[in-house]
Amino acid sequence: MFFAGAFLTFMSIGGFPSFTEDMKVSHHERLNGHYGVATFILANTLSSLPFLILIAILSSLVAYNMAGLHPGLDRFVYFASCLLASLMVVESLMKAIASAIPNFLMGIILGAGIQGMFILVSGFFRLLRNLPKPGMLQNDFLGLDFLNQNPNLPRIQGDFILTHTYGVDLGRSKTLNLVVLFGMAIGYSLVFFGIIKARDNVPWKTLLRKLHNFALLTHFQRG
Repeated sequence: MFFAGAFLTFMSIGGFPSFTEDMKVSHHERLNGHYGVATFILANTLSSLPFLILIAILSSLVAYNMAGLHPGLDRFVYFASCLLASLMVVESLMKAIASAIPNFLMGIILGAGIQGMFILVSGFFRLLRNLPKPGMLQNDFLGLDFLNQNPNLPRIQGDFILTHTYGVDLGRSKTLNLVVLFGMAIGYSLVFFGIIKARDNVPWKTLLRKLHNFALLTHFQRG
């Protein structure tokens, strides 16, 4: 679960340099009036979505069965959907960072730092009672029972492990957790949209030219 939900999505920062180049091309295209910000974001999202779906499915096919997670097509589909949503969240996050920090080295550092914080609070390094409860544990544990440490004792139900060991509130639907992930991806895309619109609406070149002229005028007056 950690590998699929954290390490694999962390590798998405590798596409940051190429996206900064796309941002430069998009900026010139928007200045020429060929398309707007919303069109660029929608086209970029749709063009990358098939590849994200392929990555999520192929990775799930390998990791899910190899680790022996909960059998069943519906469980597998949920696992792959969580992975796809996580990839979309990271993609949207890196786009928002790229729009604010065009320098790809600083952008990668900042993106890696933010994703590192996500990993630390994802439930693998902190007790779950102190964190929002993830849906992947519910997806895999509910409906299964496990061997007890003492073979003479009865088997342990999955819901008992969730509630007593991990502190998961079973009253919260795992579907809601999946919706939250997709909502995060949409939210970061809106942040990306807002940053680009703000940058396009501010006459940076005119402002810099005025500041430069003001500095020259001040220098000559002092001279």
